[in-house]
Amino acid sequence: MDTQTQPARHGIVGGYVPDRPDWTIPQNWDAYTPSEHATWRTLFERQMQTIRGRACAEYMDGLSQLPITAEAIPDFDALSEVLYRRTGWTVVAVPGMVPNDVFFDHLANRRFPAGQFIRDGRELDYLVEPDVFHDLFGHVPMMMNPVMADFMQAYGEGGLRAEKLGVLDRLARLYWYTVEFGLVEEGGGVRIFGAGILSSFTETQFALESPSPNRIGFDLERVMRTVYRIDDFQEGYFVLPSIDTLLGLAQKDFGPIYEALAGLPDLTPGRIEATDRVFHRGTGDYHR
Repeated sequence: MDTQTQPARHGIVGGYVPDRPDWTIPQNWDAYTPSEHATWRTLFERQMQTIRGRACAEYMDGLSQLPITAEAIPDFDALSEVLYRRTGWTVVAVPGMVPNDVFFDHLANRRFPAGQFIRDGRELDYLVEPDVFHDLFGHVPMMMNPVMADFMQAYGEGGLRAEKLGVLDRLARLYWYTVEFGLVEEGGGVRIFGAGILSSFTETQFALESPSPNRIGFDLERVMRTVYRIDDFQEGYFVLPSIDTLLGLAQKDFGPIYEALAGLPDLTPGRIEATDRVFHRGTGDYHR
């Protein structure tokens, strides 16, 4: 199983007490070992081969303009310098997953919290929590896109509100099925923009080419009713008409939507509704 991440990030297990209230830490780039840089190189090189022809144009454009290469784990300051000039975002180092309110506050202030550590080179395809490869290779290139940049800030602001209203589970599904595992129509086909897919060697292929999962046209209320898997590949993916769709979501008042969904049951991830726009009706064989 490849790396899976949670859109609402919970506190680190084991009684960790941060030195700073925002949970940030120094990246300490000089402390990375040759072995850790070699792990990055392996992940980067194989994933670059895998995403070609599968990643959306916005992702590839962002990646090409950032100091992210196979040579070494990127320096957060160098990334932030380029990213800030383009969309006003910076990358800050954190020790792993952080509490929800901290995560949302960072996003609301255009700071992307990225794991500072890298997975063990003997376990390239499995990780309990997102590491520096998932966060930098998967997420940061899309943050170069102004629409995604605005959406992520709005999500941070909306997350703080949703937590107070007790509806964070609804909003978390939007993040999961877009930022982490989103697909988008492009050039008469479907491409990937979700970081959870783009940083995963096997799910990059599974998401687009496996006959097993459903691929369904994006509908906001449908997405917010649909639960997701954190233990395996997704049973279904949602396809945006374009990345620009996120701009409308960033400007939307979610209050009425929470009220409309309050009495409705959740939907299972492998289900297809009569009103769905179906790109591909999955066989379900993988999860069966």
